[in-house]
Amino acid sequence: MVDVVLNTVRKSRGPWATAMARLWRDRTAMAALFMFLMILVLCLLAPVYASWAHMQPFKSTLDATITLNGQTVNVMEQSTEGLGLGYNPIGPTWQLGNYFLGADNQGRDVMSRLLYGGINSFLIAGAATLFTLFFATVMGLAAGFFGGFIDTVLSRVLDILWAFPIYLLAISLSIVLIAHGISLGPITIESGSLWLPIFIIGIVYIPYVARPIRGQVLSLRESEFVLAAIGLGVPSHRILFRDILPNVSTTLIVFVPLMMALNMLTESALSFLSIGVQAPDASWGTIIQDGQGLLYSRPLVALAPGLAIVLSVLTLNVLGDGLRDALDPRSKIKLGRG
Repeated sequence: MVDVVLNTVRKSRGPWATAMARLWRDRTAMAALFMFLMILVLCLLAPVYASWAHMQPFKSTLDATITLNGQTVNVMEQSTEGLGLGYNPIGPTWQLGNYFLGADNQGRDVMSRLLYGGINSFLIAGAATLFTLFFATVMGLAAGFFGGFIDTVLSRVLDILWAFPIYLLAISLSIVLIAHGISLGPITIESGSLWLPIFIIGIVYIPYVARPIRGQVLSLRESEFVLAAIGLGVPSHRILFRDILPNVSTTLIVFVPLMMALNMLTESALSFLSIGVQAPDASWGTIIQDGQGLLYSRPLVALAPGLAIVLSVLTLNVLGDGLRDALDPRSKIKLGRG
């Protein structure tokens, strides 16, 4: 009997190790994580691809020519429709390094721009997620733990932000700030900076994270171990960081992929409306806008970044579900999935 108990103790693992093992056994979540990392790595290799292909994704090349199947072909072809006025960009060659996905209306390589645009899309979505989680956690912890006047003020601020539809608030802030940027004391964000959409997107989603955190902290505030710590005179900051924050950390982890997916969609919408990422920078949203006028002649200019957004958001949502199930197995029972 003693040997059985000892073996059980040796084999026991901490909650984080158990959760990671449970996530590792979730094949769907692991497949989503692998696909997401593959997309991310491909985007990070954008400079390598552009250098190898000798492409300039941010410079118009209307007079460029390429060699295709032993023949010299213009990147911008004379239009054969109607009166034959104007030019059409070359379509997909399906040859890596040689306008694989064709060109846009400026003669720029779509594949190179797709990869570079992915870097900015992931950067904005990731940074905005960290921005949202940090300020939402601070507000949720303060409101839930201290209560009283602090809770009243912070809750009303969150209610005001909550009252605005997400995209309406994001679009309104973008239109106001896109022309002049923003200045907060010593911090100045220029209108064309990538930090501007990060700031805007990060702000609009704070209530959607802070309110669940506040509710969880309110519940923990009445738990026996917190009340015991308060009774023993433990400082508030120590209780917050040693007792309460570790208990809400699983919720924050689950929020990471879900918020990244939402932020990516929001950034794409703003950039498509020309109030997100500004030229000469590019994101998947701006590339879709570039291909809007080519939907009938060169649909891949818009479809390629659209498909990249769909795959990225899908993998992030599936990964978020896997993290939730791994960190809180009871959620599967509640949803009837156990």
